[in-house]
Amino acid sequence: QVHLVESGGGSVQAGGSLRLSCTGLGHTYNNYYIQWFRQAPGKEREGVACIYDGSTWTRYTDSVKGRFTISQDKAKNTVDLQMNSLKHEDTAMYYCAAGRYGGCWATAYIDYWGQGTQVTVSS
Repeated sequence: QVHLVESGGGSVQAGGSLRLSCTGLGHTYNNYYIQWFRQAPGKEREGVACIYDGSTWTRYTDSVKGRFTISQDKAKNTVDLQMNSLKHEDTAMYYCAAGRYGGCWATAYIDYWGQGTQVTVSS
């Protein structure tokens, strides 16, 4: 049963922008940490951005600070990731996830994962 669906991935040149969207299906994420991870080939999955449901509290990994922005639209049950000034090293499969406990990027506490959307940045 699919709970989270990502969209908005694609191919872009370095310096460009993409906007990813994570839509919750059949479930609202009250009091959840809603998070974006990414995994590049041959590398471990890493946390990228995180937002606490219903708040403006956010967290970013250092490599994307100032370039990526996470935001929530509760009416649409979506969490978006605006990615600007993209770099080749941002190339990865991006995953949306939600967990009620454990804070940001604690994979052992993730309750729901999306299936991922590919982002490819050419240099």
